[in-house]
Amino acid sequence: MRPFAYVRPERTEEAIERFAARPGARFLAGGTNLVDLMKLGVAGPPLLIDINGLPLDAVEETAAGGLHIGGTARNSDVAAHPLVRDRYPVLSQALLAGASPQLRNSATTGGNLLQRTRCPYFQDASKPCNKRVPGSGCPAREGVHRDLAVLGHSVHCVATHPSDMAVALAALDAEVRLRGPAGERTVPVAEFHRLPGDHPDRDTVIEDGELITGVTLPAPPPGARGAYRKARDRASYAFALASVAAVLTVEDGRIGHAALAFGGLAHKPWRALAAEEVLRGAPATAETYRRAADAELAAAEPLRDNGFKVPLARNLAVSVLHDLASRADTTG
Repeated sequence: MRPFAYVRPERTEEAIERFAARPGARFLAGGTNLVDLMKLGVAGPPLLIDINGLPLDAVEETAAGGLHIGGTARNSDVAAHPLVRDRYPVLSQALLAGASPQLRNSATTGGNLLQRTRCPYFQDASKPCNKRVPGSGCPAREGVHRDLAVLGHSVHCVATHPSDMAVALAALDAEVRLRGPAGERTVPVAEFHRLPGDHPDRDTVIEDGELITGVTLPAPPPGARGAYRKARDRASYAFALASVAAVLTVEDGRIGHAALAFGGLAHKPWRALAAEEVLRGAPATAETYRRAADAELAAAEPLRDNGFKVPLARNLAVSVLHDLASRADTTG
């Protein structure tokens, strides 16, 4: 067992100060991912800073008609919140598609965004992995990679980000609110996670000592419909082989607002900008949805055993867009 210290600060500023004073420290909320990694020997922080006592768990409407979700708000509470279910159903659906009810009762907004990959080589401390030890190699490329990335990967890493929630937040144009030694800042969710490039050990753009204090969602576009759909190996408690979050408006048979994000395909939630360009202003037809999905997935570079993810993601996107458009058309 690796010894570690534990503190439970009463103020956000104290938590940040504690982190700055102890290199390698980690914030602890639900612990549903961090504690597992500690048990596996993948993570060994010298200090755990328990942030559950901080006032960061509220879910509140903003003055601009959006929503602020606190960093320690529990996934189950967010999924069940009336404002989330009414205005942002894509987020509620994504949260309910993740993990088990017991884990959702513990997992938090900030922890969900910061969870590490479920790549088997990353989780096995006896194996080389560039995410754990930069420069040690990526055995997944030639080994077991059926569940791993087909978009945005590099020779150094083919891992995928496991979050369902983050995919929905990317499609909703949400922003992550951070507080650290240098003050406060916001980062769009779509830019918060990184592609692996030459530094796969860095999952996000978060800086040392920064704490996720919350996530802010803009007001939904008038008439928008949203949905999340996930394909996995079993019906529950399984990570996505591919998933789609979409938000759409349709009027007089044509698409207005279109936001689309894929999960399970890349090192980060993948905002489908090329697909959105095809969708906006186009007729709401199956042909449009197919062209949009193909435009995005043309960049895919599947490995030996995960090429099935490309048609799987394409079919998911077409299905979700068709269902949303049929419900969103204001002339219907």
